[in-house]
Amino acid sequence: MDVSVIVIGDELLIGQVVDTNSGDIARMITPYGWNVREVKTVHDDASAIREAIGDALSVSDIVLTTGGLGPTKDDITKAILCGIFGGGMHLDESVLANVNDIFRKRGLQMNELTRSQAMVPDACRVLPNDLGTAPVMWFERGGKVLVAMPGVPFETRHAFSRHVLPALLERFGDRSVIEHRTYVVVDISESALAEQLSEWEDALPAGFHLAYLPQAGYIRLRIDAVGASRDTLVGTLEELLCSLKKIVGDRILCEEDLLPEQMLMRLLNDHGLTMATAESCTGGNIAHRMTMLPGVSDVFKGGVVAYSNDVKMHVLGVKRQTLDAYGAVSEQTAIEMAKGASAALGADVAVATSGIAGPGGGSAEKPVGTVCMAVATPEGVSSTTLHLPGDRSRVIDRASTMALIRLVLALR
Repeated sequence: MDVSVIVIGDELLIGQVVDTNSGDIARMITPYGWNVREVKTVHDDASAIREAIGDALSVSDIVLTTGGLGPTKDDITKAILCGIFGGGMHLDESVLANVNDIFRKRGLQMNELTRSQAMVPDACRVLPNDLGTAPVMWFERGGKVLVAMPGVPFETRHAFSRHVLPALLERFGDRSVIEHRTYVVVDISESALAEQLSEWEDALPAGFHLAYLPQAGYIRLRIDAVGASRDTLVGTLEELLCSLKKIVGDRILCEEDLLPEQMLMRLLNDHGLTMATAESCTGGNIAHRMTMLPGVSDVFKGGVVAYSNDVKMHVLGVKRQTLDAYGAVSEQTAIEMAKGASAALGADVAVATSGIAGPGGGSAEKPVGTVCMAVATPEGVSSTTLHLPGDRSRVIDRASTMALIRLVLALR
């Protein structure tokens, strides 16, 4: 099943907003063996939107649009869809009731522009948008379906997963058996891993495909399998995975598609341990990533952002002699930060980072991107120094990932 995604909005084309909707949609439909044939971003311009929809309908069974459904003058998608599918506009009472309910809950005053959200094309059927005022509209012609959705990402994700995707599956069916497995691999480059798996990959039977998905600090290795019989497919897949594990070995960090913080939370729960963080250059990003996980309060004690040496000494117990002899950016300081966080917060394990995220502050001895980190567990303390490329945000993100991975490895 071919799917085209059209993302509408000037703000996307000038870089003011980043498109996340197309990626969310692709991730949700891929497990069903459906293929995103194209993703196109277009201006808030009638001719551009009309042309993009016409082109998409000519090559795909399903066309999904996001954006252009607001109450302002630059939101013109509904009128264009009326022109394409015929008919006029009418007031949909279910949409109006939803708009009224949302405004009541938010304590806002309804106006005519917002009321116009309830005007929908005659040719569509309306699907619920539980989180916003813009209607989700389903059009069908010649066996093909177009669904217009709002551009606000959390509204789109919710509406697509709860309402649009189930309706599409009911309409088009799901005849193929599809299986996916994802391994998280560390301590090897993408090219080196591909070289290592070259013969294995070349020998894959029909219907099996290997994808490399590199992230900052690790690689997600995804194996896709499509066939007619689930028993046969799963049996073959398990045999292939067994041989793959023999090749990759201990570099497999996790046999599920989990983020490093999800792996860590699972290990902490499994071992009945709690953790703490002591962060300098990562500025609380490790703690932030942990606290984004539901239920993390069972394992996460808290964190200290120790940016100044005074905080490192007086809160985490880093010795003045250590700072004078080795500097704030050193493994020796990171070790004392990790131990201090564990003691101060009463946690079983801790991770600490100290480094130079840039763009300034580096030296010949410790250039920008130098990050020292330490992990303290009941088994002992280990440390390392990394030299990470990229700008400030990339150094912080990659250092956070690597610190989480080091703690996963220590606990595993």
